Amino acid sequence: MQQPGVDYEKVFQSLPGAVALLTPDLVYADANEAFLQASGRTREQVIGRYLFDVFPDNPNDPAATGMRNLHASLQRVAATGERDAMALQRYDVEDPERPGTWEERYWSPVNAPVFGADGRVELLLHRVEEVTELIRARGGRGAGDGADSGAGSNGGDRSRVLQAELYTRGRDLQEVNERLRRAYAREREVALTLQDAMLPAVRVLGHHRTAVRYRPAVGALNVCGDWYELAELPGDRIAVAVGDVVGHGLPAAAVMGQLRSALSAAVRAAEGPAAALDALGLYARDVDGAESTTAVQVVIDCVRHTLRYSSAGHPPPAL
Repeated sequence: MQQPGVDYEKVFQSLPGAVALLTPDLVYADANEAFLQASGRTREQVIGRYLFDVFPDNPNDPAATGMRNLHASLQRVAATGERDAMALQRYDVEDPERPGTWEERYWSPVNAPVFGADGRVELLLHRVEEVTELIRARGGRGAGDGADSGAGSNGGDRSRVLQAELYTRGRDLQEVNERLRRAYAREREVALTLQDAMLPAVRVLGHHRTAVRYRPAVGALNVCGDWYELAELPGDRIAVAVGDVVGHGLPAAAVMGQLRSALSAAVRAAEGPAAALDALGLYARDVDGAESTTAVQVVIDCVRHTLRYSSAGHPPPAL
């Protein structure tokens, strides 16, 4: 909540750190003086322009990863609404007064979301701290320092080694994190495909419309043991079932698939919801992992305007 009398624009411009605001499309919305000074750009060269038009990769460095890594980080923040701290990153900057001349620069970036009134990510806050001098490690003394110059040089050498190792380890960590993110994305895609295959598609039942909202458990595999089923029965009746297998992930999903199919068959053959659940209970005795499953079976008679249901440990289906 904003405090009356506080000029937040002035506060933003006075921040000691280099901070810029980007739209989710990665266009500069604002930048404070520290950011403009660190990047060597004027406000007119930055505001309203696409990030990577202002700061592209060094074309003379075929191994440059700055643009790719920064783009991936900002996209993650926009998609997840979570803060992302990047590893130390080499990102060369073109000298605006000498086009074609690139300066080797190192940065420590942090990206964070700025939420709007509707709770969605409205802006991306990009804060950078330049660590070029740290990486260059100008720690040795000059030869004119006499007898102490040797010790100073050794100390500078050790400093350069430690700082270079810090940079290398940070870069390696970022690469490992990127591989983990790609692996997670593949797992999630497989899980969602499996979930779509195991759950029925929302469809029109006779002349009745149906609507379903299914929210699976979160996690590396976005599937769980919850299920629902819709079936059309003779006499303008609709069978609706909801169940929950204990556990998450692929084992619970496999049990869910078996029980869902069994109950779908039972409700078509049994006399009423209670008899269908009794048949499911007998079947579940021979299914490993089906212990403590809960389910509710409902039959809606659209002619008589009645609803019959039976519950096996599940919350009531209607209020």
